Amino acid sequence: MTIRAAADGSALGNPGPAGWAWYVNDDCWRAGGWPHGTNNQGELMAVLDLFRATAHLPDEDLHILCDSQYVINSVTKWMPGWKRKGWRKSDGKPVLNVDLLKDIDRALAGRKYTFEWVRGHAGHDLNEAADDRARAAATAYQQGVAVRQGPGFIRAGDPAAPAAGGQSAQPVMSAAAARPTRSAAPQPTAAPTLFGGSSLLSEPDLFSELEDEALPQPAGADELPELVVESLERELLLPGTRSDLGRTSVLLHPDFTEIGSSGRLWSRDEMLMALEGNPGSPAELELLSADRVGDSSVLLTYRTHTRAGAVLRSSLWVLDGAQWRLRFHQGTPEA
Repeated sequence: MTIRAAADGSALGNPGPAGWAWYVNDDCWRAGGWPHGTNNQGELMAVLDLFRATAHLPDEDLHILCDSQYVINSVTKWMPGWKRKGWRKSDGKPVLNVDLLKDIDRALAGRKYTFEWVRGHAGHDLNEAADDRARAAATAYQQGVAVRQGPGFIRAGDPAAPAAGGQSAQPVMSAAAARPTRSAAPQPTAAPTLFGGSSLLSEPDLFSELEDEALPQPAGADELPELVVESLERELLLPGTRSDLGRTSVLLHPDFTEIGSSGRLWSRDEMLMALEGNPGSPAELELLSADRVGDSSVLLTYRTHTRAGAVLRSSLWVLDGAQWRLRFHQGTPEA
């Protein structure tokens, strides 16, 4: 039998009051959180608690629906390499959220599991239910009220399931894991292409280490689309945004692609993996034009300036539901 569940996290301010939740159905779910945490920590904790809550069913397949590429790639692609390197990244820096990742590594030993990426805020019933509960937990911590933790893993005809208030009711999380870790901005080994300096090597630079600085809020929905998109593009130039996988995952369209200055086509997943070793550097934006292509798309053209030189750039933003998201980017070093 397969257990099918969604896992999600939420952080108000990112970092800020944070929540997590996993959801099977209305009679089988769990939520929790902390006064201060990040979206990524919430996503990881939801997965960890789901493994713990189903530990009494080791022979059943666990099918996890998750809207976080960071979590899926961390568990299924990057974690083995991190373990071999003593939980350090390719640049020698410590892996973020390492306590949670180590706990997940122990929890999934001997388990049969698969991850499925689902688009967040797109009407997927299980994902929406988990998201609602994670956000409610974060809001409860923000308001200083009790969190609805849920019944836990309870299934009809399953007498071995832990009762509500059992071991999984109070997730274990160290103080170090509950707080974002500030680290010095990494120095790229090659100049980045996306939202950074110019390079014929076309190395992407969108994601990097997570920092505990507050992120600016995007422009209000009542503003012109051109102004909203320009504000979001400028936000992506900030180290605090590029370093926050949770926030940038919201801004990047699931089908995002980039054509680098070398002519290479980068997919979203390829960029996530490449940026593990090359997070890039910030740049200043000189806006050239912001043109509405249609009712739900805006094309930005601009120039960035770094110590490596100037780069001419174009970004196509599309309206995905109520959220503007970056669909395509291209950068060319200016002659």
